Amino acid sequence: MTPLSTQSNFAVPDEFYERLIDAHRDLSLEQSHAMNAALVLLLSNHIGDMNVIGDALAKARATVEHTD
Repeated sequence: MTPLSTQSNFAVPDEFYERLIDAHRDLSLEQSHAMNAALVLLLSNHIGDMNVIGDALAKARATVEHTD
């Protein structure tokens, strides 16, 4: 199993962010959510390792869960 890498793999990290923002430009909220879902499915398919994907899903969810 390849572990989930959480270190930046981008030569220019801001370039990814700029491209992501540009891809969302002029989309409605619903279109933006649909595009994010499509992006997740495309990249998950590219990764293809369910252990890595499961780890990524758990880590992503933990960033938005509230602890009360």
